[in-house]
Amino acid sequence: MSGRTTEAGAAEASGERRQLLNVAYRLLGSLAEAEDAVQEAYARWYALPDPRRDEIASPGAWLTTVTGRVCLGVLGSARARRERYVGAWLPDPLPGHPGRPHGTSGDPADQLVLDESVTMAFLVVLETMTPAERVAFVLHDVFRYPFAEIAGVLDRTPAACKQLAASARRRVRDGAPAPAGGQSETVRRVKEAWEAKDIAALVDLLDPSAVMTADGGGLAGAALRPVEGGPQIARYMAGIADRAPGLELLEHPVNGTPGLVARRAGTVLTVAAFDLAADGRVARIWVVRNPEKLRVWAGDDAPSPRCSR
Repeated sequence: MSGRTTEAGAAEASGERRQLLNVAYRLLGSLAEAEDAVQEAYARWYALPDPRRDEIASPGAWLTTVTGRVCLGVLGSARARRERYVGAWLPDPLPGHPGRPHGTSGDPADQLVLDESVTMAFLVVLETMTPAERVAFVLHDVFRYPFAEIAGVLDRTPAACKQLAASARRRVRDGAPAPAGGQSETVRRVKEAWEAKDIAALVDLLDPSAVMTADGGGLAGAALRPVEGGPQIARYMAGIADRAPGLELLEHPVNGTPGLVARRAGTVLTVAAFDLAADGRVARIWVVRNPEKLRVWAGDDAPSPRCSR
């Protein structure tokens, strides 16, 4: 093969990075792990002899297969790691609006497109799947890869991959909330009631069976178990406000949907994502306080005071 062919293949492979990162984040729910998986796929690509790379008709398909296999291995070991995790484990929250990427920086978060497949509610449902179900579902239902290609990732037949995706689809159907509009207004009202420490107003905004899950990772104070029930959550939130003087609460998109960010002296300490019940009240709150998961919020897309207006 000519050097020109080798260079063309290298250029095509390099152009796949954004797509691979989007796939890996949805598969793993962790930006750092997703970046590592993509780096590993590229390391394997560049480790191939030039003649072998030239034989690969579609570098993108090859890299997707390898990234999927790396993610499958990570998912297989993740459950054991998360059993040792202090408190609840939640996916990494991402700043930004639907339809990202918005920029061309080298920050991995800027390479991610935020849509319904990366909302916190959706990612939490993905966490209930087996690794094979998650890979089959994400690659097929989210990225539209054919089962014949997914079979190469999972080392199973296309028919078996189709069954895995169908099983995962049932989990999504059973675990997904009913569609509800007006989230921005509801989140704004929660912010106002939280700032006022108005327990009665918070109770009115929360579904009676609402659940709040917090992720501190043992590195920041957070409830180790989910807080269940609207009144209990309202009192918990009011207690946090009492114990955190000087905390600034801002409205800001979290994984593409309206959320809240709490910061002190310009440092983001807490990111909260919300999900609404069919009647428009808050059904789920996911609170991330683990500073290792909030590093991306210190970048250019970190919320500013204008976000609260």
